[in-house]
Amino acid sequence: MKTTISQQDWRDRAAKVLPAAGFGNFDPGLVIRDGKGARVWDEDGNEFIDYLIGSGPMVLGHGHPEVLEAVAEQLAKGMTFFANNARGIELAEILVEAVPCADQVRYVSTGGEADMYAMRLARAFTGRDKVLKFEGGYHGMAGEALMSLAPKTLVNFPQAVPDSAGIPESVRDGMLIAPFNDADFARQLIAEHASNIACVIVEPLQRLIPPEPGFLETLRAETQKHGIVLIFDEVVTGFRLAYGGAQEAYGVIPDLCTLGKIIGGGFPLAAIAGKAGIMAHFDKTLVGEKGFAFQIGTLSGNPVASVAGLKTLEILKRPGSYEQLRAKGQRLMESFSAHLGGFGIPHQIVGDPVLFDVVFTEKPVRDYRDVLKGDPAKASIFNKSLRASGILKPDSKLYASLALTDLDIEQTDAAVAAACAKVSELDA
Repeated sequence: MKTTISQQDWRDRAAKVLPAAGFGNFDPGLVIRDGKGARVWDEDGNEFIDYLIGSGPMVLGHGHPEVLEAVAEQLAKGMTFFANNARGIELAEILVEAVPCADQVRYVSTGGEADMYAMRLARAFTGRDKVLKFEGGYHGMAGEALMSLAPKTLVNFPQAVPDSAGIPESVRDGMLIAPFNDADFARQLIAEHASNIACVIVEPLQRLIPPEPGFLETLRAETQKHGIVLIFDEVVTGFRLAYGGAQEAYGVIPDLCTLGKIIGGGFPLAAIAGKAGIMAHFDKTLVGEKGFAFQIGTLSGNPVASVAGLKTLEILKRPGSYEQLRAKGQRLMESFSAHLGGFGIPHQIVGDPVLFDVVFTEKPVRDYRDVLKGDPAKASIFNKSLRASGILKPDSKLYASLALTDLDIEQTDAAVAAACAKVSELDA
């Protein structure tokens, strides 16, 4: 007879062996048992419509039969080799074909690794040290990335604020911080420090905030003018905003980009992609000892992740896939807006149909500091009500997936209406 272990039992066990009782990602109080399509179940059997979708990679939903079939076939042949394999080479060919900036790719296992190596690669290529990033931009867990990601103290630009203990002061000295969507500030900052800047790294859609017209174009023009590497962090937007990512969607082509999440089809896989002259610094025979950017990874390009990615991208490329994804997201955005507006709740729907959330503020949101002006009490009530109604979403974003059904969206609509009613009680 099978013994059922409750979710509380798993929480208690986790508290003994895991710092803060979790993996450091999502709410450690939730222990997921399994997922199918657009739904997941916790260890107590509670069912949720899933808008977390693994923090983005499960764009097809959980357990897509074609992906499972491809993975099962590969598992019988081998899981990893620490050597080239045909499936990884095939996926690299697909990425180069799809991504405008990509002449070549180099695999790693996580998006954070990809961002770290992209910044290092830019330094190797330019011989310069400083990195310019934008306040509120997320680029993984490296020291450079954990500067002014979510600063609690707002300081004058371009000073950096560390987001974690354990980062040497010297890392902060190598960073320049600018406000997102301020093209004039970025232009002036780049001009002032051009001779020392190796790269500008930016999420083309920063967390949820779309670029204003001309912002990305300014970054492209100014970095080209001064010989600076422009890096687009497309770990989230790659193969989500469009098949060719934000580069295709916005028509601005960087020198390097980083990819992750969707390209592994739910397995650990990420990549740095870019122009051949920069990627050459991964090849010692081309650049010599001094120019060589050393990089290896035990699971980089492993065949299981590669076949899952190949099948996922094949499905996304089929006619109508992105139209369907965007239509589902648009219905959700309209539902949020209609109910929030109906209750007279000040709000901004921020993002894109494939990735968005609500910020409880009357003012437009164009950068990190505007997000901070949102009402956290209303956001907390809203998100807790959604969870109680069987809607699983992160606190700060919602991912659409192709697995969403009409019933899923209708149930979400009802849950949003109930959440808005709860929020409205704050102002009653």
